[in-house]
Amino acid sequence: MTLIRKALALGAATVTAGAALTLTTAGSAQAANPCWRDGSVYYCDNATGARVYAGANTNEVVGRMYSDPSWFVCKFDGGQNHGGPHPNRWLYTQADNGRWGWMSDNDIASETNPVPSC
Repeated sequence: MTLIRKALALGAATVTAGAALTLTTAGSAQAANPCWRDGSVYYCDNATGARVYAGANTNEVVGRMYSDPSWFVCKFDGGQNHGGPHPNRWLYTQADNGRWGWMSDNDIASETNPVPSC
């Protein structure tokens, strides 16, 4: 194979691999699964070790959530801004140490819209 043919073959392989990568990346982008109801609480996928705060407008950590998924009672839109898709949303729950508090929506991978407002 001549040098020109090798270069053309390599270029075609690179374009093909690049197209496959683009298709894989575009095909894997999905919306988050929503939180789901079980009895009187909602379960959501969340970050392991997420902080649970005393209030939606405080920095006082009362506990952590090591379970995933975790359950939540309700949501509050109006807490301190923490960015993300719901920048002022916090969810009320009981931390693994038994203390009640609020988890940032940013620590929850599921879409939290189904969770009722407090």
